[in-house]
Amino acid sequence: MGSILDKIANKDAITDEVIATDMLVTAKATVRSYAVAITETASPDVHKILKKQLDEAIETHHKIAMYMIENEMYHAYDIDEQIKHDQQKADMALDMPEDNR
Repeated sequence: MGSILDKIANKDAITDEVIATDMLVTAKATVRSYAVAITETASPDVHKILKKQLDEAIETHHKIAMYMIENEMYHAYDIDEQIKHDQQKADMALDMPEDNR
């Protein structure tokens, strides 16, 4: 039985950077969700649990961001370099064959 990647037409485009970017975006959304949930609860016990989970989500986001920065996948401190990097990725996506998008 083949892996799930064998079924993906553009598996060569799934790089460490693509995976890390997806993880970073997901971690950021998780932080937002916990922050909203904390503001919606009236229970001190639930608030405490959500605060702990928010802190863990923030730490996870930080670890992913630092991995990406250290591996030059994310240029958080150089906006010009990040724009150039994003443009290259957009150009690559536009150059992909239509059936791979």
